[in-house]
Amino acid sequence: MAKMKFGNMEEEVVTREEFPLAKAQETLSTEVIAILGYGVQGPGQALNLRDNGVKVIIGQRKGTPSWDKAKEDGFIEGETLFELEEAAAKATIIMYLLSDAGQKMLWPKIKPHLTKGKALYFSHGFSIVFKDQTEVIPPADIDVFLVAPKGSGRSLRTLFLQKKGLNSSFAIFQDATGKAKDRALSLGIAIGSGFLFPTTFEKEVTSDLTGERGVLMGAIAGLMEAQFNLLRKKGHSPSEAFNETVEEATQSLYPLIGENGMDWMFANCSTTAQRGALDWRHKFRAAAEPVFEELYNSVATGNETRIVLEANSDPDYKAKLNKELEDMANQEIWQAGKTVRSLRPERQK
Repeated sequence: MAKMKFGNMEEEVVTREEFPLAKAQETLSTEVIAILGYGVQGPGQALNLRDNGVKVIIGQRKGTPSWDKAKEDGFIEGETLFELEEAAAKATIIMYLLSDAGQKMLWPKIKPHLTKGKALYFSHGFSIVFKDQTEVIPPADIDVFLVAPKGSGRSLRTLFLQKKGLNSSFAIFQDATGKAKDRALSLGIAIGSGFLFPTTFEKEVTSDLTGERGVLMGAIAGLMEAQFNLLRKKGHSPSEAFNETVEEATQSLYPLIGENGMDWMFANCSTTAQRGALDWRHKFRAAAEPVFEELYNSVATGNETRIVLEANSDPDYKAKLNKELEDMANQEIWQAGKTVRSLRPERQK
């Protein structure tokens, strides 16, 4: 692995240069890879593997929208598309990409197909780390590892088609064959990772759940709603409030952060914006730190896992979820967003 400097620390990473696609293809040439679940991560990983010449089959419940999507994507029933258990039986590597709750529910039916020498692949440490709640305990004579793309399956696919990559972490939980690391890195490269960095199942799941509930989704949604609501309360129009809260962030400033970093974005804003942002970031950080501490503890203790599994076991959960998402969509901030997006030049005829 290459050594890279990250601030004051030196870390090891795996790049495409030192682990080229040809090496990954050779390692995987004798494997039959079954992707169980064709929902969030499944399509992106499956299609990228297939386009990279790796033999992939899909396991999915027949008659579901995901089954139909797999067929639309060119997987053929009875050849490369099977019911979940049949796909698991045919595979040498099972990529377990069902939802976390789905992994728990299906596990008793999948475990018998994990015979000696096979491999079990995850893109999240959830089921293994919180085995007391999920009851996902792999046999001792198989490889168990993860490759976790740092983004959605849709982003993984989009960047692949653009000949770019989405960075991923990888971790080895169990190496029964002596090939677990090569299998993991080969799959990581073949699904289209930009580079791979090592972690553990525990660190992956705690950082991932914290990030989703924090800066990636929960915190940013809450901050945007708070600022938009304040501006509206103070008499600003929906258009002004949305543009100053969301549109400028996503269309102008966040891309600059992604391109060259926060300091570069600050340096390319007005001196008035710089001064205010530099001062107020300390106040926001201080206000947020106790919330993040509470969040991390809730993740690390398994409380968030309990909440997820209990919610998903509710037979009415999908309807309740859709109602929550509908309520969010109907907020003035996101209704204003629909109008603003429709007025972007590329969407006007």
